[in-house]
Amino acid sequence: MTNHDLNNIKGATMIEYVLIAGLISIAAAALLTPLGTKIGAVFSSVTTALP
Repeated sequence: MTNHDLNNIKGATMIEYVLIAGLISIAAAALLTPLGTKIGAVFSSVTTALP
C-alpha cells in the first residue's frame, strides 16, 4: 500500500464521518422541533394561568 492509497482511505473515512454527523443533526432537529413546540405551549399556558 502506498502513501497515496492511505491518504485516499483517510479522506473517505473523513467524508463518511461528516455524512453521519450531518444525518444525526438532521434527525435531532426533526425530533426536537415538535418537542420545542410543546414546551412553548406549556409555558404559554402557565403564563396565562398566573395572575
